[in-house]
Amino acid sequence: MDLFLVSLINGLSYGMLLFLLSSGLTLIYSLMGVLNFAHAAFYVLGAYLAFGISQLLGFWMALVLAPALTAALGALFEWHVLRRMRSQGHMAEMLVTFGLALVLLEAVQLIWGTGPVNYRVPEQLDGVIWQVWGAALPAYRVFIMGVALLVLLALALALRLSQVGLVVKAALTHPQMVQALGHDVPRVFMGVFALGCGLAAMAGVLGGNAFVTEPGMATSIAGVLFSVIVIGGLGSLAGALMASLLIGLLQTLAVGVDSSLGVALGLPGHWALSQIKFSQLAPMLPYALLVLVLVMRPRGLFGQRA
Repeated sequence: MDLFLVSLINGLSYGMLLFLLSSGLTLIYSLMGVLNFAHAAFYVLGAYLAFGISQLLGFWMALVLAPALTAALGALFEWHVLRRMRSQGHMAEMLVTFGLALVLLEAVQLIWGTGPVNYRVPEQLDGVIWQVWGAALPAYRVFIMGVALLVLLALALALRLSQVGLVVKAALTHPQMVQALGHDVPRVFMGVFALGCGLAAMAGVLGGNAFVTEPGMATSIAGVLFSVIVIGGLGSLAGALMASLLIGLLQTLAVGVDSSLGVALGLPGHWALSQIKFSQLAPMLPYALLVLVLVMRPRGLFGQRA
C-alpha cells in the first residue's frame, strides 16, 4: 500500500509537470498551427537559466525570471524569424524551429558545459509535508502539482472569460475578421508563442531540480512531449491534461512493479520474454499508448483540428 501511494503521488506530480510543458506547445499549435520543435529546448533553457539565477538570487526569483526571459526570447524569435516564414507554409515554420532547437542546445553546452549541473531543490521545499497511511508526501512534488494546477486554472479562466482570451479564440478560426475589427493578430500570435515558450521554461525550472539538469534532458523529454499532445489531441488543452496524467501514472506505476512478464502472463521460465520486468517496459509505454490511440482514434482523445 505504501509503495502504491508513493507511486501515485510521483505519477501525479510527473503528469502535472508534463501538462505544464505540453500546454505551451498545445497553445502554439492550436492558434498558429505550428509544431514547435524547439519546445523541448526551451524546457532545457529554462532549467539552466533557473540554475544560474538561483545561484545569484535564489530559487524563487529563478521561478519568475527564467520563464520571463525565455518568453521574451520566444517573442523575439516569432517577431523576427517565424513571422517571416509564415508565407512559406508550415513545413518551413517547423524546420526553422528545429534549427532554433539545435542553436539553443549548443548555446547551453557552450555556457554551462556538456555535463549535469548541481541544480537542487530549495531548502524550504526539500522535505516531507506529512505522512499519508505510512507513505511520505514530498513537499516539492506537491509544490509542482500546485503550480501546474494554478497554471491550468489561469489558462482556463483567461481563454473563457477574459477579452484577450476571446480575441485569441476568435483569431484561431477567423483571423481576418479579428484583424478587421481592429485587433493586432500578429501581436496575438507573438504573445501566444511567447507564453508557450515561458510555460516550457517554467516546466524546466520545476523539473530541472526534481530530476537531472543536463543537455540530454531535451532528448529524453521530447518524445514523451509529442506523445502527450498526439494522444490528447492536437490543440486540445483538456486532452493534454488527460494524456499527461495518464502517461505519468502509467510510467510511474510500472516502475514500481517488480514483477516480470513471465509471472504475470504465466510464460515458461526459459523464455527470454518472461525475464523482462514491468519496470523495464516503463520507457516504452508512452509510445505504445501513442500507437494504440492512433489506431483507434487518429485525432487523439479530444482532438478536433483536422
